[in-house]
Amino acid sequence: MAVDQTCPVCRTSDIVCAKWTLLLVRDLAEGRSRFCELERSLAGISPRTLSLRLRALELEGIVERHTFPEVPPRVEYALTEKGRALLPIIDAMRTYGERWLRATGRPGAALARPEAGETDALLAGSASAVA
Repeated sequence: MAVDQTCPVCRTSDIVCAKWTLLLVRDLAEGRSRFCELERSLAGISPRTLSLRLRALELEGIVERHTFPEVPPRVEYALTEKGRALLPIIDAMRTYGERWLRATGRPGAALARPEAGETDALLAGSASAVA
């Protein structure tokens, strides 16, 4: 997909829409994390993918890597100021998901359809918002 370099939305989506990026930022919002902690919290991410995403976010100035001169070496990752500026996007996504994307509790099912009668209430609510 071509990115319009004059459009801030295009430039931002080019960074944050890469797979795992927003989940990494979400996890790093809690504070510094080690590679193994991030790998555990992001079930399904391969070590190679995690390494590549962290490196890309480091190059973008979103994540900073701290290496401690210990044996064995210890490395921690943290958000930069630029990375923390993404947190309102994640908060808005969390709010949207809680309001509009209800989990069903069935494995593999991501969304629930409104219950009988809820559809009318939802439609009435959206109709009153338009009026």
